[in-house]
Amino acid sequence: MIGIDLGTTNCALAYTDEAGAVQLFSIPQLVNPGEERAEPLLPSFLYLTGPNDFPAGTVTGPVAGVLAQKRGAENPGRLISSAKSWLSYAGVDRTAAILPFEAPEGVEKKSPVDASAAYLAHLKQAWEQSRKEPFADVLITVPASFDATARELTERAAALAGYPTPILLEEPQAAFYSWIERHPDWREHVEPGDVILVIDIGGGTTDFSLIRAKDENGNLVLDRVAVGDHILLGGDNIDLAIARTVEQTLKSKPDRVQFQSLWQQCRTAKENLLSNDAKTEEWPVTLLGKGTSLIGGTIKAKVLRSQIEGILLDGFLPFVDKDERPARRSAGLAEAGLPYAADPAFTRHLAAFLNGAGVYPNKVLFNGGVLKAPVVRQRILEQLQRWTSTPVEALQGEDLMHAVARGAAYYGEARKGKGIRIRGGVPKTYYIGIESAMPAVPGFRPPVKALAVAPFGMEEGTSVTLPAGREFSLVVGEPAEFRFFNSAKRNHDAAGEMIDDVGEDLVQMSPIEVTLSGDKGETVRVTLETIVTETGQLQVWCVAKDGRRWKLEFNVREKVKQQ
Repeated sequence: MIGIDLGTTNCALAYTDEAGAVQLFSIPQLVNPGEERAEPLLPSFLYLTGPNDFPAGTVTGPVAGVLAQKRGAENPGRLISSAKSWLSYAGVDRTAAILPFEAPEGVEKKSPVDASAAYLAHLKQAWEQSRKEPFADVLITVPASFDATARELTERAAALAGYPTPILLEEPQAAFYSWIERHPDWREHVEPGDVILVIDIGGGTTDFSLIRAKDENGNLVLDRVAVGDHILLGGDNIDLAIARTVEQTLKSKPDRVQFQSLWQQCRTAKENLLSNDAKTEEWPVTLLGKGTSLIGGTIKAKVLRSQIEGILLDGFLPFVDKDERPARRSAGLAEAGLPYAADPAFTRHLAAFLNGAGVYPNKVLFNGGVLKAPVVRQRILEQLQRWTSTPVEALQGEDLMHAVARGAAYYGEARKGKGIRIRGGVPKTYYIGIESAMPAVPGFRPPVKALAVAPFGMEEGTSVTLPAGREFSLVVGEPAEFRFFNSAKRNHDAAGEMIDDVGEDLVQMSPIEVTLSGDKGETVRVTLETIVTETGQLQVWCVAKDGRRWKLEFNVREKVKQQ
């Protein structure tokens, strides 16, 4: 099984060996022109090479990884970054060639889908060339908050990269699977009633999830109970804040290229000064001069550990009340671009998530590069403890940089019955509206019945075919409205059960209006199949006898809405 973390800032790959044990794969990539080296991560940067960027014969076509990140710092107009964030942004055409977003004239842009496909293709090619083994049984992780379009586009990127039908898995679950995989005695650390917060702060994004441990007939089972929004706030924001602070101490204002270099060096300074084994209180940064004064115009400065901690604790991790909410942007007009979080305080976003979930954790699993810093983990634990009288502790032994890829590979084995699975069964019974067949009556619409398509508790990653003999008429080729209902009360309706009277115990959801492919106005006899995906999407497939299939899809996962 191959698990891939298609990250905003870094990609990782893990796999299971013949014994089912999870292993990490070092990813060959260009680190300098003509120099390839295997690295533990593939930086999620794609550099669109120009005619004179590299010595002849050393680099061909767009380059991903370490070299792309290096060269892009010198020429940001040709660098694609944060493709994953663009993939999740519904405010743009995610299939259009829009990246780099501020590229100068003459640079041939790529779509977020194409950029994501480039990273996935690099991983596939690296695997096949290094291991001489088939690239199959692949699981790709996505944020829990990805919408249906973002998931479909991730699958499209994988198809462009030559992936054979990959499975998508949400990242917070993958991180927790990784912790389980690394701790065979995990039941000694988690007890029935425990609520575990999985907090993932990466380079560009932050995600929260809650998982509850329950006793079921003497067995310890895990249920995912809440998922937060995808927040465009991460380590890059911290590095930028440090760079802006250092910039104020310089005698001359750096230009764009110099500031990009300063930004990268501040990231290095943060990682070194905040590490567990840091042996110094300051870190030097050096900016080369401009033009003919390349050497003589060199600018030197330093980053202090105390500066970084002040920025973190006061700006990004302040103590807040449990009922505080993140600030919103108030400007009527703003530059086009990604919808970055307006509020830099991770703690305020966390307060909104937990308040909306209505439950507070007593255990925390950290994930993401930002949380490698002990000062960050400690502040988050202190903040959580201020919100609840129940003792809060961290689950130890996590793999902050590779957990998502490791967990995806482990989950692949769990799907085959070789490991524990986190349950995320649908929290309600879901129905699709079926218009009654009856003569037309002036002034009255035919009544609608409700057909149960997903029973309460239907597990994610499972499917059900509705009972044989139930056929329906489907209109294709022209706009049609599909109505859906759910019920938190009717927990015993089986898939295929028809409710003739849609009463108060059924709640109507937002209808879906869609034009399904086919001849205009054609009516097709279909049966129905239902799938609940690993990412919480309910898919209702309409299947014709001639093999044609049409998909209706919506999210059945209980989302936490931040006010």
